Order: sequence, then C-alpha cells, then structure tokens
Amino acid sequence: QVQLVESWGGLVQPGGSLRLSCAASGGIFSIIAMGWYRQVPGKQRELVATITRDGVTNHAEFVEGRCTISKDNFKNTVYLQMSSLRPEDTAVYYCRVVDRRAYWGEGTLVTVSS
Repeated sequence: QVQLVESWGGLVQPGGSLRLSCAASGGIFSIIAMGWYRQVPGKQRELVATITRDGVTNHAEFVEGRCTISKDNFKNTVYLQMSSLRPEDTAVYYCRVVDRRAYWGEGTLVTVSS
C-alpha cells in the first residue's frame, strides 16, 4: 500500500512563497505521474499542477508563472514551489500519485492571509 506524506502548509502572507512536498513510500511499483490539487469548502477539487514520469509538466492557468512542480525520482517525492501567493490560493492542497492506481494524500492546509 502506497503512503503519501505531505509537508505542512501553514500561514503565508500575501505575496509570499511556500514549497510543498509529498513523499511516496510503501508498495511503489512504477510511478506514472504525480500532481497537486486543491480544494476549498463548497467547491470541487481542482488541478494545480502535474508532472509525468518523463518530466512533462502541466500547470493550471490560475497558477501559471507563480507555481512550479518538480520531482525527485530517487526520493519518490514531488514538490510544488509557490510564489506570489494570493488570498484566493487559500485551500487544502492534496498530493496525488499514480502508480498501479491513484493515491491521494490527506491534504495540507495553506492559508494566505495578512
């Protein structure tokens, strides 16, 4: 059973930066893709960014130029570097890893507020 451990989000001031990480461990076979999603109460979970096994990335339009997804294959870890954070980026951020099936992290709350 694959387990995902996400880093702590926390409180960030508007305009600030934050890096999230998510480490996968356990019965990993061959990771196909990794990604980050976010969700606010009352809204659907939405894609933030994904990265494939070959390193092809996809970023949502609302974070384009402000967020960068990357990964460390040896550590089975995916990162989300966020900058120029806005109050509307406040959400629970979830890591997703696709191996033989999709696995979700428990989520980490990021609050952007002064």
